[in-house]
Amino acid sequence: MRIITYIYIILSSFFINAQVDFDLRVSKKKLGVNERLRIDFVMNQNGDNFNPPSFENFNLVGGPNQSVSNSWINGKKSFSKTFTYFLAPKEKGTFIIGSAEISFEGISYQTSPVSIEVLPSVIKPSGSSSVEYLADENMHLIAEISNTNPYLNEAITVVYKLYFRNPIKISDAREIQSPKFRDFWSSSIKIPQLRVESGSYKGEAYNEVIWRKTVLYPQKIGKLIIEPLALSLVLEIPTKRRDFFGNTIYKQVSRSVNAGKRVLNVKELPIKNRPNDFSGAVGKFKLDFLINKKSLKALESFQSIVKVTGKGNLKLFELPKIKVPSSIEVFEPEYKEEINTTLSGMEGTIQNTYTMVPQYQGKYPIPSIEFIYFDPDKVSYQTLSSIDHMVDVYGGDSDNLIEKQDKINQDLKTNTNNTFGFIKLKSKFSPINQVEFWKKSTYWLIIILPLILLPIIIFIKRLWSSRTIDENYLKLKRRSKLAIKFLGNAKKHINNKSKFYDSLEKAFHNYLKAKLKIETVDMKKEIIVDSLIKLGANTSTIDSFMIILDNCDMARYSPITEVKMKHDYDSAIEIIEKLDYEI
Repeated sequence: MRIITYIYIILSSFFINAQVDFDLRVSKKKLGVNERLRIDFVMNQNGDNFNPPSFENFNLVGGPNQSVSNSWINGKKSFSKTFTYFLAPKEKGTFIIGSAEISFEGISYQTSPVSIEVLPSVIKPSGSSSVEYLADENMHLIAEISNTNPYLNEAITVVYKLYFRNPIKISDAREIQSPKFRDFWSSSIKIPQLRVESGSYKGEAYNEVIWRKTVLYPQKIGKLIIEPLALSLVLEIPTKRRDFFGNTIYKQVSRSVNAGKRVLNVKELPIKNRPNDFSGAVGKFKLDFLINKKSLKALESFQSIVKVTGKGNLKLFELPKIKVPSSIEVFEPEYKEEINTTLSGMEGTIQNTYTMVPQYQGKYPIPSIEFIYFDPDKVSYQTLSSIDHMVDVYGGDSDNLIEKQDKINQDLKTNTNNTFGFIKLKSKFSPINQVEFWKKSTYWLIIILPLILLPIIIFIKRLWSSRTIDENYLKLKRRSKLAIKFLGNAKKHINNKSKFYDSLEKAFHNYLKAKLKIETVDMKKEIIVDSLIKLGANTSTIDSFMIILDNCDMARYSPITEVKMKHDYDSAIEIIEKLDYEI
């Protein structure tokens, strides 16, 4: 019993130890001296007393950020506790990130050291601030393509996936640029609801969202471009601040991600051994050629069905035609399709149903048909052949059939004789009185009308010109009213220096608010000057405007005469009129 107890204790401790993982993960093992490095210490249990290694060759940019993930996936519990650091290298060289230590249920666990190589500066560093770095390094949008070198009309699948990981949270997402499939036949597969699932990106654990699924059939050969998908995201990124209850405060930032354009090299279907009757079908198919009656009376109808079932470009080729004896009347076929589009392409059935009517009794052979398709897996053309059919047409009383046919022929003959009976062969024309054109009133009206209209047009043009001048005068008058409206309050206090210049300054600020759409707190001299220049104001007018504003400031601390105030008031009206005209 003692030996069994020892074995049980050893196996139990081994089982417990086997369930605990504590790993060190880095975003990259080679980086530029002006780039940033993310380090995650991940444990699958809720350990404590975490002790990070020394980052003596790096500057701490962000962190430590602690995150805990607890989820159930397919009935299996998943737990993860992560400590995240963001580092910037101090210099070039090869450095060792030492072991971190953490304890769980009295047992200490350590990570394995990792070597990091720091290279010279890169042109585009991975991030200019901790927020941008967090977003760029922990969020990726990719386009997974099932086959980048397909044949013409071969199905390929494009799946757009969004990857992100802690500490980032996504609060909102919308599509700002949709991919274009100009040279493809495309079909989108509906995704009922976007779901966040556990995934892997470049060997590291990420949250995964499948954003879009599309099946494509290339319609041209050569290099075809798939335009990128772009998303606008609202992210929540943790800060170093805490709220009253000690919870991390998150900062919302907006970022956009782009899947990038992808290039496919579409191959032409082999020309060698290509049958002449090939209609463009690519995939794997099965052919059926059926008739619903093999014995029937003359002038009765029966149906013939040509059906192709399988997986491939079912909507992009024509079904084979049937050939029947001339004594069987064939109507236009009724087309029907039952197709389901999945990630592997189109699957289902297409068929043509022909209605046929034999005219005479006898035995009529309906020859077999052939259907040719290209199989991308076998890289060869496949030919499917149906069976032959024989239709036995019996007529009963042959004399009745002959009478029916004679009656049909007689009706056709009668219709033919009466086809053109409505055409009149004799005319009922009557002579009309000939009058020379120059003797008509219409001729003289055309001659005289321009002589009458020309003076009227000249008069209307002069009247319109005088009206334009009046409109310009009215515009100037409206500008004067606008200036007086803004400066009306200042004029009331022209005998009181303090109130006058306060009112004058408020008038200028209100005018700027109306024209520049800026608030009083933003009215710095540089902003005002730049805004007026952009709107087309002259430099001299802007200088005069700024001088009046300076006078408003100086008047509070220096003596000003009533003459000076009157001069500033008149100048203000003139400047506002000029600005309003120039803008």
